[in-house]
Amino acid sequence: MCWYCGSPVVEAEPIGRSFRCGVCGKDLRVCRHCKFFLPKSHECAESGAENVSDRERANFCDWFALDPKFREASATSRAASASTDARTAFDKLFT
Repeated sequence: MCWYCGSPVVEAEPIGRSFRCGVCGKDLRVCRHCKFFLPKSHECAESGAENVSDRERANFCDWFALDPKFREASATSRAASASTDARTAFDKLFT
């Protein structure tokens, strides 16, 4: 799920630096999506990671790993969407 708008992230891992959210256009390979992101700190939880000045823009950090909470939310959203699409297709059979 996108850190900014909450829409599902459909890109497969690894997430490249140029990947953007299809809805809001925000970068996806950002500190806020990383499992090492510390919201109340200006540093990374990974001691060897580079210091990034803008944590909401794409970067080249080698330690980037998508936080599982964003991955699970995306899978759940896709499953819910697929279920709704199937129900809609079924209903159209009888109209």
